[in-house]
Amino acid sequence: MKLIKYGPKGNEKPGIEVDGIRYDCSDLVGDYNEYFWENGGVEKIKNQFDKTQANRIDKNIRWGAPVGRPGKLICIGLNYLNHAKESGMGVPTEPVVFFKATSAIVGPFDQVVIPKNSVKTDWEVELAVVIGKKASYINEEEAMSHIGGYLLHNDISEREFQIERGGQWVKGKSCDTFAPLGPYLVTPDEIANPHQLSLWLKLNDKKVQNGNTNDFIFNLPKVISYLSQFMTLEAGDVISTGTPEGVGLGMNPPMYLKPGDVMELGIDGLGSARQEVIAWKK
Repeated sequence: MKLIKYGPKGNEKPGIEVDGIRYDCSDLVGDYNEYFWENGGVEKIKNQFDKTQANRIDKNIRWGAPVGRPGKLICIGLNYLNHAKESGMGVPTEPVVFFKATSAIVGPFDQVVIPKNSVKTDWEVELAVVIGKKASYINEEEAMSHIGGYLLHNDISEREFQIERGGQWVKGKSCDTFAPLGPYLVTPDEIANPHQLSLWLKLNDKKVQNGNTNDFIFNLPKVISYLSQFMTLEAGDVISTGTPEGVGLGMNPPMYLKPGDVMELGIDGLGSARQEVIAWKK
């Protein structure tokens, strides 16, 4: 299934897309959050949704991020070999873990705001997974059974805040609008092999990232099992799995986002998104 959300920011409702048409399903579920995953929400929609009775969503209505506010938005850094090299940070021997503030989450077609005092705002197309059931101290063999779905993530990053200002990366990752998610939350039955997905990003119609998840340094079972050794992964949590080469930081000379730029990005089976860049204003 392709789960979606729609409506004004802060007042989104859950829906589902079938054959390219968006339908409301807020009569069946309240949100795609921890309660949804822990109480058989996917099965409820499968068994009870009837498109002949459901309300269609007007094509002009805003797309929201297809998740409830997750308890955690965890990211894995430097998880593609060539991206690790272009970043000049070395190839990790264990997953590099950092958090993004969940307040950064926006919809897949919302504007991305260059923060106040930013000079190095960058892009990163990534595959994200949503945890479908609680995971604590699990092994790699059982890790995939804890995935509830997959979605597209643009891990927007302010490189000066992230790298040059000391402390942890979270400062450069958590600015408002820095986590566009969606358009879809796609259930695992629709993705034959999440380790064989093409992902790409265009900046102003020029393709700058063009990778495949078969280049992961640490695959999904490793990442999920690894994280579960240090924290409980709760249903609804989001894990973003890293970006391939082609970010602005790695260019010669480096190139960063400016107002008026347009990013388009996508992943096989997970749809595509588009974000216009604007300047922060009070």
